[in-house]
Amino acid sequence: MSTSGPVPTALCITESAASRLADRAAREGTSSTALLDRLIREGVDQLEHPGIVFRGPLHDRRAALSAGPEVWEVVARLRELDGPVERRIAVLSAKSDLNTSKIRLALAYARAHDGEILERIARNKQAAESVHRRGVRVAAPASSPSALDGPPCA
Repeated sequence: MSTSGPVPTALCITESAASRLADRAAREGTSSTALLDRLIREGVDQLEHPGIVFRGPLHDRRAALSAGPEVWEVVARLRELDGPVERRIAVLSAKSDLNTSKIRLALAYARAHDGEILERIARNKQAAESVHRRGVRVAAPASSPSALDGPPCA
C-alpha cells in the first residue's frame, strides 16, 4: 500500500497502548512498528472516508464499504457501464441495490487512492483472463453470491 520508505519517528504512547499493540502484533506475527503503521494508514483513511473499512490478511488489505463490497469491485462495475458518471451510479444502484451514497463513498475513496484501486482491478482482470485462457470453469459457491448482487446495503 505504501510507496514511501520508513521515516524514523519518536512517538510517546501509554504503557497500556504499547502493551496492547505488542500483544496484537505478536498474535498477527508482525512487528509493533508494522502494525502501528497499518493502523495509522487505515485509521486515517477511515476518518477521511467514514463508512470505509479494511478487510483481508496482512499481506492483502483491501478497502471496502462497511456493509458491502470492496471498493475495487464497485469501481470495476461502474467502469463496465456506459454514459456519464451519474447515470452509471444510478444504473449500478438499481442493478445491485447498493445505495447511491455508498457508491459515491467508494468513488471518493478510489479517487484518493486511484493507483491502488486501478492496480487491483488490473490484477483481477488478468487473473480472470488467465483462467479463461486455460479453459478452467469456476463456479461461484451457491452460498456466496457477489456482494454487488446481494441484498441491499442501506
